[in-house]
Amino acid sequence: MNRFYIGFLCLVMASFSYGHQQKTAVTSIKFNHRLQNIEIMHKFYLHDAEHAVKELFDPSADILSNTETQQTFAEYVQLQFELKKENGNNIPLSFVGVELDGKYLWVYQESPIPQDIIGLRISNGALHELWPAQINLVNVEGKGKVKSVVFDNKSTWLNVELAD
Repeated sequence: MNRFYIGFLCLVMASFSYGHQQKTAVTSIKFNHRLQNIEIMHKFYLHDAEHAVKELFDPSADILSNTETQQTFAEYVQLQFELKKENGNNIPLSFVGVELDGKYLWVYQESPIPQDIIGLRISNGALHELWPAQINLVNVEGKGKVKSVVFDNKSTWLNVELAD
């Protein structure tokens, strides 16, 4: 009986959490050596993005069916995210696209891999001005072991050392 109760409680809590904002986003930075590109993929819960566009841009904004609203959110994400080499030189990022995928909204960027890069300085402040509890996890792959940094509302720039 205890197993049933615990299982039921977990199910109720899980369904309860899906109706609320997650206040978490994940960004993947992947070094694609075949294409000599850095590929950046920002993943937001669609529920969070829906609330954000209403608060940031327009209370009647519809991110689900309006591609202009999706584009506006993607522009916002691009303004909140920066990459620099370890020496502070900016890494210019190009916008690739935005995509709705189930319960997620993805924003894609890319850049050529800079010569002699040994580290990254990363800034990711998306949604921090709305929700102090917002957490932005950034994973860096393709240059040694996967490295991760976590941005909260107190983080501005975080560093990642890269291996060959």
